[in-house]
Amino acid sequence: FMGWGPDPEWSTATVSGNEVACPSGSCVTVTVTVSPDLIDEFAVPGQYVQLRQSGLGDSDDNKPLFLAIASPPAASSTTDEADAAAGPSSGTEIEFLIKKTDNNGWITSATPGTSVEISQVMGGGFPMEENFEGFKFDFPTQNVLLFATGSGIAPIRSVIESGLLGTGPDSSAGRTARLYYGASTPDDMPYAERFAQWESSGVEVVPVISRPEEVDGGWSGRAGYIQNALEEDGVPIPRNTGAVLCGVKGMCESVKDIMTQAGTFEGRVLTNF
Repeated sequence: FMGWGPDPEWSTATVSGNEVACPSGSCVTVTVTVSPDLIDEFAVPGQYVQLRQSGLGDSDDNKPLFLAIASPPAASSTTDEADAAAGPSSGTEIEFLIKKTDNNGWITSATPGTSVEISQVMGGGFPMEENFEGFKFDFPTQNVLLFATGSGIAPIRSVIESGLLGTGPDSSAGRTARLYYGASTPDDMPYAERFAQWESSGVEVVPVISRPEEVDGGWSGRAGYIQNALEEDGVPIPRNTGAVLCGVKGMCESVKDIMTQAGTFEGRVLTNF
């Protein structure tokens, strides 16, 4: 399907939770109980699975969803902050953040106990270890910029809560990290309740709102688009800065252009698809 990755190998999974993920109700957090083998396959933030309805097989009415895993890999959640935030990944559950559409009500409205079919874990995820560590590009990365729009925050959450960024007072890497997170309004921003936790783990969070005029009581924070916020702030020490991106195509292309023109190595600007 769509030429992405290998053919799926389907297994049965069970919805174990479904909660509204932001005040507007535009996204939901769906927790799914999966096999221990699938948990073991999930090793790198940014990896994804395919998900489809159970019992309908390969029919045209059962096209799968491609969903990045929002919870961190169990094996990498080593810091106290990650352990506290990781939630389901410590057992046989994984989380997804899903934006509601006209065609995915079967999963966004699914109740606990609903059976679904899930593929094996796919993709290489964000290749941070390969491109941020060591001397492949000059010195190891000292600054990481994270960019997400809308439900693209899902795999970025996995990165932050994995403990792999090397930020925070307990890290030997001593990196800095900043997240630019774009949404229409604060009510359309999943995981806002996790911002304080992310900040305590060494990730500065910069919400950027594209429709501040729609915010009740006004909006005093950053407005516009996250690529504009990056232009305003600049790229710190570009040769030693890396980026992790997930979101709309225009944002990803603009951020990549800004960073590479500033002097960041193209191989350190990472996406997961």
